[in-house]
Amino acid sequence: MNTLFAFLFVLSVLVFVHELGHFMAARRLGVRVLTFSLGFGPKLLKFRRGDTEYCVSAIPLGGYVKMAGENPDDPRTGKPDEFLSKTKWERFQILIMGPAMNIILAVVVMAVVLAQGAEVPIYQDQPPVVGAVSPGSPAARAGVERGDRVLSIAGEPVETWDDLFLAVGTRADRDVAMTLLRGGQTRTVQVRPEPQTRFEIGNIGVLPDINPIVASVIAGQPAERAGLKAGDVVLAVNGERMVTRTQLIEAISRNGGRAIDLTIQRDGTEMHVDATPEQQGERGMLGVYVTEPTRRFDPNAFEAIQMSVERNIEFSGLIFKTLGGLFVGETSPRQLMGPVAIAQLSGESAEAGWIALFTLMASISLNLGLLNLLPIPVLDGGHILIMAIEGVARRDFSMAVKEKMLLAGFVLLMMLMVTVIYNDLTRIAWIENLMPWRN
Repeated sequence: MNTLFAFLFVLSVLVFVHELGHFMAARRLGVRVLTFSLGFGPKLLKFRRGDTEYCVSAIPLGGYVKMAGENPDDPRTGKPDEFLSKTKWERFQILIMGPAMNIILAVVVMAVVLAQGAEVPIYQDQPPVVGAVSPGSPAARAGVERGDRVLSIAGEPVETWDDLFLAVGTRADRDVAMTLLRGGQTRTVQVRPEPQTRFEIGNIGVLPDINPIVASVIAGQPAERAGLKAGDVVLAVNGERMVTRTQLIEAISRNGGRAIDLTIQRDGTEMHVDATPEQQGERGMLGVYVTEPTRRFDPNAFEAIQMSVERNIEFSGLIFKTLGGLFVGETSPRQLMGPVAIAQLSGESAEAGWIALFTLMASISLNLGLLNLLPIPVLDGGHILIMAIEGVARRDFSMAVKEKMLLAGFVLLMMLMVTVIYNDLTRIAWIENLMPWRN
């Protein structure tokens, strides 16, 4: 139920803001608005104010603003308050304001989230120097070693670990050229990122040069009896280097009832500690809380807005790069998400707290704004493209030509919808089990 409420909340806000952009621009330019609807299909709630009927409809997967004389086949009187009576420049302003409002919302919501401050991984904005390579991973098979500096992925420079994760994450199951700097010399190796999680995010198995830290020790538990203390840096378990908190937890969990050798660093001195995790259910427990090296940032309002603009510009570049990758085969269509996946993410984000939910909302709002600007008939960007071509040609297309263009756009959108819904269904385990070609 929380998933449904979170999904409806996120979607309703995004649709309302998008249609509000069209509505306000239309009213400002003197266009008569007949209907402002959240959702499609049968109207559940409605009221009228002036010339406009405001309503909530049964199918909550979108919304619309219906303007007088909006389509060539609508009844027209030629009055100046009809959409097609306006100049192309005025119609452009009405069409662009929906996507623009979504982009503005993304910037505002992200700024609010960033203004709260956060603990972020210390390596996030550092150069991607390999601290460890996961055994059996694509990077290990390609010969990547600790200390290698990753210079580029698929010819694109990577300056930080964030850049590296983004470049690799969008190329699951694709052969990728990775350029490394080792001992002052560059070399290029081929890696094939492995898809991970239900969203098939690419991973090559390289980790930053960090180690998990013991945040606190639970009294009376094996960790305390073994002599572990808060602040100890865990370097290795049974000789296996530990890099992330998750990696350390897994190493402890699989050794329930068995003695393990912990290599730690305390006050700059390396030492060994023997401990035996207690078997509790199916997991081994040592009795420690573990964290990773982080840094705190607390921007003021101006800095939060500036950071939000920068981050949304960066995400916009990634969105267009991902779309371009779909056409040239660098990005897997499996990474496309539809309403079911968005609902799942909304529910998970809501459980994690309002910051996670608002971060997701900002991301989806940016996607919605940019995708609506694509030059595909039916979308706002498609209508803008048709007007632009008409302006260059200095004549309006016939109704038959426009119908063919809109039909082509509709078919393309339906193909996209079928793809994302199929992806969503295969992410649900019991449904995927009913698909023999997926097993």
